[in-house]
Amino acid sequence: MKIAVTGKGGVGKTTVSAVLARLYAAEGKKVFAVDVDPDANLGLALGFPEEALESIVPISKMRKLIEERTVADKSNTYYKVNPKVDDIPETYGKEYNGVRLLLLGTVETAGGGCVCPENVMLRRIINNLVLHRDDIVILDMEAGLEHLGRGTTEGMDQFIVVIEPGARSIQTYRNVKRLAEGLGVKAVKVIANKVRNEEDEKFVMSKIPERDFLGCIHYNPEVIEADREGVSPYGFSKAATDEIRQIKEVFDTMSMQKQ
Repeated sequence: MKIAVTGKGGVGKTTVSAVLARLYAAEGKKVFAVDVDPDANLGLALGFPEEALESIVPISKMRKLIEERTVADKSNTYYKVNPKVDDIPETYGKEYNGVRLLLLGTVETAGGGCVCPENVMLRRIINNLVLHRDDIVILDMEAGLEHLGRGTTEGMDQFIVVIEPGARSIQTYRNVKRLAEGLGVKAVKVIANKVRNEEDEKFVMSKIPERDFLGCIHYNPEVIEADREGVSPYGFSKAATDEIRQIKEVFDTMSMQKQ
């Protein structure tokens, strides 16, 4: 199972990614949780101690490694487009609570279609995780849609769009669905987060096709408290964990029916 979790900023992508990763790991599955957000905090949401995260450098910032693998020159004029990356997830990933965290980072560029050694490395690593492994891979994507333009999520089994009960989030879902189809990804599912009441639920369900809707996570101060304490929401908030567990069961059932 290969899942890209996306959506606009602040909707709760990292919370969803982290709890899903912990739930799959609790079933004894091998799980890679991949942070592709420049504001990387998936590690904390997974429960990694802060001191363990301080030594982790995003792959996109490892200039020496990128130069060695792509054989890039200083002007980036010539480099390999198929560098060796199959050893990177195990070598540079850090494991805690049964989940291996890989911090990819993102390419800082003004152009959505960047072709550069850094982007080649990120695409190749994701390609390796997606196409050449039987593990559970969960990508916590950067906010917005630029990653879809770069094609770094091409080949994913599923996109999960985390939304809030609002028109802008609904628009993001529709844009992700359109762009994902262009990458050959037909399965785009939706989780509604920070749902406050029945009115919010009705709004979301009136806008999202039933076949795409996985469920709701209700507004929960315990999730905010977990973030403030720098701990994983998994287990800290039983209510939120149980809701995401139910969503995961729906998601797994839908995925099995597709096979």
